[in-house]
Amino acid sequence: MRKFFYIVIMLCLTVNLYGGDYELFKASDSSLLKYKCPEWFRDAKFGIWAHWGPQAVPRMGDWYAKQMYKEGTAQYNRHIKRYGHPSVFGYKDIIPLWKAEKFNPDELIQLYKETGAKYFVSMAAHHDNFFLWNSKLHRWNSVNMGPHRDIVGAWQEACKKAGLYFGVSEHLAASYTWFQVNKGHDSKGKYANVPYDGNLPEYSDLYYTPAAPDDTLWLTKNPVWQQDWYNKVTELIDMYKPDLLYSDCSLPFGHVGRSLVSYYYNQGLDSKGLPTTVYTCKEASNGRFVHDVEKGVIEDISEYPWQTDTSIGDWFYSEGQKYKTATEIIQMLVDIVSKNGNLLLNVVQTPEGDLEEDVIAILKGIGRWMKVNGEAIYGTRPFKVYGEGNSTMSPQEKGPFGGYKDVRTYDGTDIRYTQKGNKIYTFCMLRPTGNIKLKALKDFDNIKSVKLLGAEENIKWKNKEDYLEIQKPKQLPDFETIVFEIECKE
Repeated sequence: MRKFFYIVIMLCLTVNLYGGDYELFKASDSSLLKYKCPEWFRDAKFGIWAHWGPQAVPRMGDWYAKQMYKEGTAQYNRHIKRYGHPSVFGYKDIIPLWKAEKFNPDELIQLYKETGAKYFVSMAAHHDNFFLWNSKLHRWNSVNMGPHRDIVGAWQEACKKAGLYFGVSEHLAASYTWFQVNKGHDSKGKYANVPYDGNLPEYSDLYYTPAAPDDTLWLTKNPVWQQDWYNKVTELIDMYKPDLLYSDCSLPFGHVGRSLVSYYYNQGLDSKGLPTTVYTCKEASNGRFVHDVEKGVIEDISEYPWQTDTSIGDWFYSEGQKYKTATEIIQMLVDIVSKNGNLLLNVVQTPEGDLEEDVIAILKGIGRWMKVNGEAIYGTRPFKVYGEGNSTMSPQEKGPFGGYKDVRTYDGTDIRYTQKGNKIYTFCMLRPTGNIKLKALKDFDNIKSVKLLGAEENIKWKNKEDYLEIQKPKQLPDFETIVFEIECKE
């Protein structure tokens, strides 16, 4: 019934009964090319993501629901030792073990706000086909099982209280083929040829029915499953009306995917017919949506807003994992923002739902830096060049999904730029040991003042033939990455 009224309202808007003179988005590339990314996203720059669910329970990192069914993997071996063989104790039996008993969304969202995040994204469903929302279309969800709690709804409510924009991530599109491994069996040993529990018909709504032999790519070719994806993700949209929707893939399923994106944009139009929502997926878009790069950064300034998604550690909780440092995350954020991008950072939660102390310390380190230097991040736009320096101009390690790797090594010559109004922000990516030479500003003769953010010292500068030179301050803030604000005359 809700969708019926939605359609009626959209038709009214189309024929101008509400006084609008705009067109709704249609399920075509030519229509989606009219999309303009909302300013809230362009200004926000930094979001935090909870890539969290039942796969955290075994404490063995990402893709546990798949790897536990792959004979000989570390997850498979640990699963048998800890829980039993997957013909008897399968992923369906992991789900009830996820209790999330220490999950306090208000407390976590407040921490993330203090860290500097302007938006937050909750995982809604991973490739394991388990939903973290109160779905009426799928019984395998966190209200019926596990925590017996609407995780997406709890996150959203906390975001509303804190004033953060709210998003959801769906990994469902790839689940139909990704999860087919549960149909297998061991090739040797005690359980050779004994079918895994994914073959049990009574659990086919979790494990799926068998895919066609040639349906093996990341995104299924099965039109029934494509429609299933559409129905379930539109339910998610209708129930929570998120500001951002992320798909862990390229734009899925051709016309079906374009239909979903147009539906999502249309339900989020403002009174002027401008979209207020952001759809992001792993495909260059020419502006149709926001291009997301997993664990990578693009190589230069993009004409269109884009996003890096990465994690502070593993994607799901893993015992003994190594975390990125606060400095590495700050440097990554600065590099991304200088190229017209946003950073979406996964903060790894324990299966119980809280954070380890070293993760909290890293977030607080980021927050201290953002409190001093956030004005050089939020609401800024790219300068005429994104940066300069020895490391910047040298060959870079490629990222696993395109572009450059998200974490890299900098030296004292590496600079990044942003701008806002008549101010140019200059980031020294690594604490300078001498005077700062800015080649990109060599022709600037209208500088009014130079200020070091987080310091009171008067800063001296001089125009040289090939660069603008800022004299190294006597005392630098206690950060590895420092920022100068260069104000130009109006």
